[in-house]
Amino acid sequence: MSPSVSDSRRGPVQPLIGITTRLDLAESTFYLRRYYAEAIAAAGGTPVYLPLIPEPSYLDRVCGLLDGLLLSGSNSDLDPARYGEEPRPRLGAVVPVRDEVDLALIARCDARRAPILGICYGAQALNVARGGSLVQDIEAEVASAVKHDQGAPYDRPSHQIRLAADSLLARLAGGETARVNSSHHQAIKGVGRDLRVAARAGDGVIEAVEDPRPDRFCLGVQWHPELGWERDALSRAIFDSFVQAAGNFRSEIRDLAR
Repeated sequence: MSPSVSDSRRGPVQPLIGITTRLDLAESTFYLRRYYAEAIAAAGGTPVYLPLIPEPSYLDRVCGLLDGLLLSGSNSDLDPARYGEEPRPRLGAVVPVRDEVDLALIARCDARRAPILGICYGAQALNVARGGSLVQDIEAEVASAVKHDQGAPYDRPSHQIRLAADSLLARLAGGETARVNSSHHQAIKGVGRDLRVAARAGDGVIEAVEDPRPDRFCLGVQWHPELGWERDALSRAIFDSFVQAAGNFRSEIRDLAR
């Protein structure tokens, strides 16, 4: 677990981390599995699940309270109209309100320089929010692709990735390779502005992007570090680093408000 960030007057900072939810269209239910919140809490953050309410005034209020944003995975695909493409035959289900809320939250957190961690769909949303594009279906569009949608058990590291030598991920991993658990059929294609590739699979598929600017934490990973973080050192390091950055951001905001 990362060391606590402290405020000299108020003690250890417990940064508030907003986590985007999913929408079950049939049941009209916002939901998300427990693992995201548990990983954030174990790293020293205070997790809160965010309903998918696209009202701008709500999004403004909630973003003003957050110290960091975790963009969760989804069983839906981003609408390709968001990155200027027509839908291809293997595009999955699209949930417009999920796209709208995630992209709006990213824009607001970017404006504040608040830390962002995107996981799977969340990494793709981050890339699209920054003007990038997606591979709509890996199997159909990538030659000699490895199996990226591994199935159960979902916490099993199933394939290797190579990390960019100068990346945050390489520092967290303590090397330039790692094995990851993988449950996705889409991937980042054109990289968005102020992002760079931080990891690739052996088939060339982009597995992670990060914002290289030194004044912010912004990382998107295509795999699922919220699953099996108790046993995987890189997964723990990702959450620890994210929550640490959110704590630092919270302290900076407090200092400015004094």
